[in-house]
Amino acid sequence: MWKRRKHARRPETVAPELCDLCARTFPEAEAVRGYVADSSSAHPTDEWHDGLRRVTACCGAHLDVLREAYGRRPFVVEELWAAKISRVMMAGPPELSMERLACRTGLDEPDIRRAIAWHNERRRRLNG
Repeated sequence: MWKRRKHARRPETVAPELCDLCARTFPEAEAVRGYVADSSSAHPTDEWHDGLRRVTACCGAHLDVLREAYGRRPFVVEELWAAKISRVMMAGPPELSMERLACRTGLDEPDIRRAIAWHNERRRRLNG
């Protein structure tokens, strides 16, 4: 009968890493990674990593520069709380009672109100 021709397998392409400082691309094996404090970062699935941002650099020197730059940024706890609230709102029903929102975010009502006030003030400043 007919023989099937074996096709040469194409090597799988691996997406290169990207340095968060200089935007150079490089192989994953060369990546230098670390975590920096960032109040705008809420991990999508692991709340233990809330407030931490994973950064990738092409070398140790660039990782040090990234750590220094993030270290100069203020850590605004209301921003972190707003990120937690946003994560909950995106993952479930968009309308929650204050009690349900507190339960799902781990925040209490005064913290939720502070986060909402921070978010609204920030939007007012950005929108002029």
